[in-house]
Amino acid sequence: MRPIAGFSLWLGHAGDVRDLRAVLSTGIVAVIDLALSEPPATVTRELVYCRFPLIDGAGNPPWLLTAAIDCVAGLLRSDTPTLVACGAGMNRSPVIAAAAIARVRGCSPVEALLLVSESGPVDVSPGLWNEVQRILA
Repeated sequence: MRPIAGFSLWLGHAGDVRDLRAVLSTGIVAVIDLALSEPPATVTRELVYCRFPLIDGAGNPPWLLTAAIDCVAGLLRSDTPTLVACGAGMNRSPVIAAAAIARVRGCSPVEALLLVSESGPVDVSPGLWNEVQRILA
């Protein structure tokens, strides 16, 4: 898990979601799972768990992308410690986190993605990124 500076937000991968001791020790109270290719995680009762099964590239339903972005943006606005995770933690989670940050801060999606990428490596799918940018436009 890696924190995003300036937010109660962490990015992670599928293994991070399953390491409940690490999740709880950071103070995270909400987990956003974006990994279609992974089975849903089993979490403790005290964690909020939201699953938006996204594919790694283009072809996600706009309503599903919008729901994921809105959920993360709402958690950011309320300063809720949140983990956003996908399969490897390098595509879907940074893209959705960046979109939520752009919504909350009122900045461009590119500026938000640059902020997110300061926390570690990203490997953004152009298809997914283009779909998210259309939603934010």
